[in-house]
Amino acid sequence: MFPSMSLAQEIGLAVLAVAVLVWVVGLGHMLWDSRFHHPEPGAYEGLPMIPSQRTADTHPMESVELTEAEERAFAGLIRTIALN
Repeated sequence: MFPSMSLAQEIGLAVLAVAVLVWVVGLGHMLWDSRFHHPEPGAYEGLPMIPSQRTADTHPMESVELTEAEERAFAGLIRTIALN
């Protein structure tokens, strides 16, 4: 291709050219979709609704029974965090 370039440089240039081509095509596709996709007036365009948090009694695997020592350690941890 170029007499002053090594084979590795030519391969790198070809890979870079393909990456630029893919990027330009993707950008064009994105701009084309945003230009011609007009949702219904009043359509919700924000994030989808965030699901509500599940409670501990939803599934037995989602709750853990703590020993009394673990409960005391957890309470001490919470107090330490609350003081900072």
